[in-house]
Amino acid sequence: MSEAVRIDPRDMVAVALKPLKAGETVSWGDGTVTLKEDLTMGHKVALRDIRKGEPVIKYGFPIGEATADIAEGEHIHTHNLHTLLSGEKEYEWHPTWPKTEKREPAVFQGYPRKYGRPGIRNELWIIPTVGCVNDVTKALVSRAQKLVGGGVEGVYAFPHPYGCSQLGLDQDNTRKALAALATHPNAGGALIVGLGCENSGIEQIRPYMGEYDESRVRFMICQQVEDEVEEGMKLLEELAANMREEKRQPCGADQLVIGLKCGGSDGLSGITANPTIGVFSDMLTGMGGTTILTEVPEMFGAETILMDRCESRELFEKTVHLINDFKGYFESYHMPVYENPSPGNKAGGITTLEDKALGCTQKSGHSAVKGVLAYGEKVTAPGLNLLSAPGNDLVASTALSVSGAQMVLFSTGRGTPFGCPVPTVKIATNTPLATKKKNWIDFNAGRLLDGMTLEQLGAELMETVIAVASGKQARNETNGFHDLAIFKQGVTL
Repeated sequence: MSEAVRIDPRDMVAVALKPLKAGETVSWGDGTVTLKEDLTMGHKVALRDIRKGEPVIKYGFPIGEATADIAEGEHIHTHNLHTLLSGEKEYEWHPTWPKTEKREPAVFQGYPRKYGRPGIRNELWIIPTVGCVNDVTKALVSRAQKLVGGGVEGVYAFPHPYGCSQLGLDQDNTRKALAALATHPNAGGALIVGLGCENSGIEQIRPYMGEYDESRVRFMICQQVEDEVEEGMKLLEELAANMREEKRQPCGADQLVIGLKCGGSDGLSGITANPTIGVFSDMLTGMGGTTILTEVPEMFGAETILMDRCESRELFEKTVHLINDFKGYFESYHMPVYENPSPGNKAGGITTLEDKALGCTQKSGHSAVKGVLAYGEKVTAPGLNLLSAPGNDLVASTALSVSGAQMVLFSTGRGTPFGCPVPTVKIATNTPLATKKKNWIDFNAGRLLDGMTLEQLGAELMETVIAVASGKQARNETNGFHDLAIFKQGVTL
């Protein structure tokens, strides 16, 4: 077994697969290198001498330029490597049009809905329109636990601080997000709780909901009832009665929408977990299913790979806007576009945003891009979609839920316990993390380094997704972790 790996034959670096000591001669597949410095797992070593100012290649692409002369065997990281990225760019389309292998859809046990795709959960969701009624929804959740059972798989509230004192696109995003949750397929019933004087109240949110099953949604304006908890319980009991006898039924995996996200990444993310998710994504889209890739700031540096996979020039142009508009968002607040990676990423071996992006986009596999979505827009096109949302873990995972994902696959090298509104399946990049944090991790992709193949791991991940879609709880669910974070933009009045 090699102690390090060169990802692409063009690479100038190899990545340590375990802690290594200075003076060791380590193998990286086709060759060896003698280390001049200690190397932590996930960190990079130079495979040849690199001159100051020379681009450094990893994943077959530049991840920055050397800021000093680097000798073969030296550690390459933030002390001698800097990003090559800058502001908005002009792009050319060089379509590759990859072909997806067609597959017979797998079958999961889900809950068919009158409108749209089936749910993989049959839960009661309590959604406040404004932060002023957050504690009302929490009180209702506590009282409503007695309703769990039969077809009611859980009762959850999604408090947030928004819904009032917002303007323009910022307010519009909140309305889209709340309306999408109210009609999400995982919600067998939804109670929308308003205050009555907010500027994103029930009457403002209703038009964003589109066509929905009225038997599954109830509304309550707290200022219009005498006792909001008692009235809310009556409405929840009505919804629970409608759900009580519902049972799971066979559904095709072509009806699944799976969000793709990474966080707490390390130097192994782009080698183990993210490519495993990519294999899964290609499998699901081959079945006619849908995946959604987001974290636009973490596409910077790898965006041309996604652009060249766009199925049409229209999608290419939309992807260009997706990238450049997000850069403009940073610049409009006079913030640096490339203030990334995070301290945890750097500790794990990721040096520049290009380094992070080239690993991040491995989650998309090799399929063609079939759709490009604005924040809050529901997915309609089967296949791989790109979604406008930031890299923040909870904000991006919520955005995936809002766009229709029934589940989120979340790869991590350092670990994280959170859960978004839908099952949030954690995929470890390395075995030590999977072993240490069994209460957080659902799937260990670090086994790639122990001899399993990407194809084997991708197939096993598909089995895990089908099991979770059929009712097996993800770790965030067994821990009781369900949170919501709406993308905040603009001023607060």
